[in-house]
Amino acid sequence: MRRLLFLAPLGLFLAAILAFSLGLGRDPSILPSVLINKPLPGFALAGLEAGSPGLGADDFRDGQPALLNVFGSWCVACRYEHPELLALKAQGVRIEGLDWRDDPAAARTFLAQAGDPYARVGVDATGRTAIDLGVAGAPETFVVDGQGRVRYKVVGPITPELWSRTLRPLMARLARG
Repeated sequence: MRRLLFLAPLGLFLAAILAFSLGLGRDPSILPSVLINKPLPGFALAGLEAGSPGLGADDFRDGQPALLNVFGSWCVACRYEHPELLALKAQGVRIEGLDWRDDPAAARTFLAQAGDPYARVGVDATGRTAIDLGVAGAPETFVVDGQGRVRYKVVGPITPELWSRTLRPLMARLARG
């Protein structure tokens, strides 16, 4: 009995070491989404410009895959990601924007100065749509197939490496059907 009491703290210590080592091997930027392989939640957002078309879930049901990029003019990481989005637009990638909890005037100024990679921008002033999408912070990007189903989620900026290794092959596969 005495020997078991001596070994119990050692066993707990080893279990804690094992749990921490398993946690260290995980990428903290990978947040699973409950929306993977499910349709986008219904939404219809006003456009960034007066009179411009807004953005809604139905816009993703046109048979073509697209990226849905959640951004804000206040977001430092979004500004870091922005040149990559412009490069993707130049390659013909369709990117739709969701301006999250932002002042529309500030977003318009940002896009006018930095360039606009988006086919359309919807204004999510209250953050309700982002909540429905499970957004934890900006930027986040969803790969949406031509039927409006979420196929992949990126937390953080899209980098050239992420695009070439993961997103481009996925978008090409989705475009082929």
